[in-house]
Order: sequence, then C-alpha cells, then structure tokens
Amino acid sequence: MTKVKICGLRSLADVEKVNRYLPDYIGFVFADSRRFVTDEQALEMNRALDRRIQAVGVFVDEPLGHVAGLCDRGVINAVQLHGGESESYIRELKQNTGTTVIKAVRVQRAEQVSRMISQEADYMLFDTYKKGAPGGTGERFPLEIVKESFVRKPYFLAGGLDCGNVAEVIRQTECFAVDVSTGVETDGVKDEEKIRRFVECVRNVKRV
Repeated sequence: MTKVKICGLRSLADVEKVNRYLPDYIGFVFADSRRFVTDEQALEMNRALDRRIQAVGVFVDEPLGHVAGLCDRGVINAVQLHGGESESYIRELKQNTGTTVIKAVRVQRAEQVSRMISQEADYMLFDTYKKGAPGGTGERFPLEIVKESFVRKPYFLAGGLDCGNVAEVIRQTECFAVDVSTGVETDGVKDEEKIRRFVECVRNVKRV
C-alpha cells in the first residue's frame, strides 16, 4: 500500500488532526518557510504525536551537526533534504545517526532527474521545480518525467497533490509514498476533513 506523508505541521492542533487518521509520516519544516518550526516546537509536537507515525525533519543545506542533534534527541525519526547536500554529507549523517534519509529533487527534465539520484539516500522525493522555492509550492509537474527517468530507488511524490488527483497519480506511477501539504490546507491551516479524505483516498487505491 502506498504510504502517506502530511508535511508542514505547525501546532499541537495539527498533531491532534493527524493522530486521528494515522498517516505513515508527518513533516516538520526547519527551513525558511511559512511552515517553519523551531526545534522546541517540533519536540513538543513529537511528544504528542502517535508513535505509529514517523516524524520527518525537512531541511535545506542545514549544518550537519544540527540535523544530527535533532535525530539524537528524538525530535525526528527521518531526514528530508531539499538543498545541495552532497553524497558525503548524506553518508556522514547516516553513519552518525543511523537515520533514514530522503533526498529531494525539484523536477525539470528526465535526464536531470536521472543524474540527481542519490546513491546514499534511502529514498528520493520528486517535487515541482519553481525558481527560488526549494519545495512546498503546491504545484504539479508532468509525471512522465519521473516515468521516463527509470528510477530504481523507492520514491515519494510531492507537488500539487490533493484528494482529487492523488489516486490517479498513484495508479500512473510506482511511487512508494505521496507527500502533501498545501492540498490538505484551507487558508494556510491544516484542514482535518481534507486530511481525512486524502488519507482515505490513498488507502482506497487499487493498483493494477
């Protein structure tokens, strides 16, 4: 079954909403974003998070020591990297923490995607390219680009997903997980009904 990640949690109210519907992953954004949270805010939310849900920290070119420290303190269970982090950075992070690493690529062309597959990361994440934005744009990209890239590593798909399109996206790809933020928000706030519908939509999909 395709996994679900709800990204961009910012409050204990958001945690209460996801706890009711149990996505597989949630995301705390530690990069410059309207969804940015501090270390202490993330720690407080993680303490309230259902233990069946994995907390992922989202970073852009963050010093390795800070990321490793959040892993060691149990603030996050996995790391998602959206910057220019090198293979040696990922290797050292995994050696120091044993954590799962997801490397994000902003999709432009099939040959670009193929070149940017990380050998060190456990998963890839494909998101929409938008100049000046490392992710979280709420916009889609052509799925053919990923399909033409012959990606052999398990991957997350992000970018413009919502309950209205996620089932078709899953059927058209071999994605390991789908990642949503804007698609489960109303006026910039996580919407419980949209979270419920999104999780149900994903878990009701039957792949051929």
